[in-house]
Amino acid sequence: MKQGDALSPILFNLALQNTIIDKTLTYASETWTLTKKDRKQLNIFERKVYRRTLGPVYDNEKENWRILTNKKIYASVE
Repeated sequence: MKQGDALSPILFNLALQNTIIDKTLTYASETWTLTKKDRKQLNIFERKVYRRTLGPVYDNEKENWRILTNKKIYASVE
């Protein structure tokens, strides 16, 4: 394997999150009855994990650090 072929730590963490954490959270979910509140809580948790994985972003205009918006999280993940 070449040095450039290695996944970056962020991409590795996203892949890990998508394969392990999601599978663990939704284990046997075909038997669940999800309400809108349950679905909302799962989405909130998923975004929280993505924000933690992707980290804060430096905003040059305002010269401070900020967290990613939901729109930018989904753009980064997909």
